[in-house]
Parts: sequence; C-alpha cells; structure tokens
Amino acid sequence: MIAQPYQLYVERTDPTKNMARYYAMSIEAILFGDVCLTRKWGRIGARGQAMQHHFNKEEDAVQLFLKLLRSKRVRGYGPQTGGQQHGPPGTRTP
Repeated sequence: MIAQPYQLYVERTDPTKNMARYYAMSIEAILFGDVCLTRKWGRIGARGQAMQHHFNKEEDAVQLFLKLLRSKRVRGYGPQTGGQQHGPPGTRTP
C-alpha cells in the first residue's frame, strides 16, 4: 500500500522557440503489492508518450521519482504558468 500519493505535473514553455512541453508522473499500487511509477510526456495538447516502471518496494519508486523530478527542474520544467489550466491529454480540468 502506498504511504502517500505521489503525483507531479510540470511544464516547460518558450514561445520564442515554439516550445510547449509537459511532463507528468505518478506512483500507484498495483496487483500483488507491487508499485508502478508511470511517466507521461510530450507537447501540450498532444497525446505524447508514456512509460511505466515496476518496483517491489515503494522506496525504490520514490527514489526514481525524486531523481526524475530533480532532472526536470534542472532542464527548466516548473508548475503551470499563465491563466489557462491544462493537463496531460485525456484529462479534464474544471
């Protein structure tokens, strides 16, 4: 069982380079007590790509989650900016 929810959604935009990217991650419990780290990324408004990592222990998933978070912060990703809220494709925002 997951001790606490882990979810992240960050964006990187640069209008001068026509860049509008998102990166999302979450950790969820799956069958038989294993843990799955799901990553999704791509251009904002597009379907993008996804990858899943399976772990036996939550600690290992959290370690990778934090490593990827630090990597994205260094590359310029941050919280949503601007007045318009949007998430990964296929999600609805109120």
